[in-house]
Amino acid sequence: MRLLVLAVLAVVGGAVSQFAHGDTYSARQYYGSWNKHPTKPYHYRAYYYKPSKDYYGYKHQYVTYWSSYKKHYYYYNPYQKKFWGRTPCMHGSETKYEAGKPYYEILQESDRKAELKEIPEKPFQKLDKMPNIPDAKDDVPMDLPPDDAPPGVTE
Repeated sequence: MRLLVLAVLAVVGGAVSQFAHGDTYSARQYYGSWNKHPTKPYHYRAYYYKPSKDYYGYKHQYVTYWSSYKKHYYYYNPYQKKFWGRTPCMHGSETKYEAGKPYYEILQESDRKAELKEIPEKPFQKLDKMPNIPDAKDDVPMDLPPDDAPPGVTE
C-alpha cells in the first residue's frame, strides 16, 4: 500500500511540476479575433505570445487598424503604452507586395509614441523579416497577422 501511495504521489508531483514550468503543448503565439473600439475609429485584435517556450500563460500586445491609416496594421504595446511597429494590410487595392512575405517596419525606442498622430512616416524602418517574439531570448520570429480584414472593412 505504501508503494502505491508513493507511486501516485510521484505521478501527481510530475504532473504538477510540468504545469508549473509552462504548457509545452499550446501555441507559442497566436492572434485573436477583430474587435471594434466602442468610441474610437479603430479595430483591434490581440496578439498573444509566450516569451519562452516554457512560459506559463501568455503575454499580449495589440494589432490595430485605423480608418485614417488604411495601409497598415499598427502594433501597440499595452505594457509600455506605445506603438512600436507596423505591417502592411493584406486587404485593399493599394497593397503592392507579395502576400505572405514578412514585410515589417519597426520604430526605434525614441520614436515610439502613445498616439499614432505623433509618429511621422520617416522613422519606420523596413525589416527583411518579422521581429522576434517580444521579450523572447531565442530567435523565434513573430507570425504575420491573419489576412482577414476587420468586420465591415472592404478596402
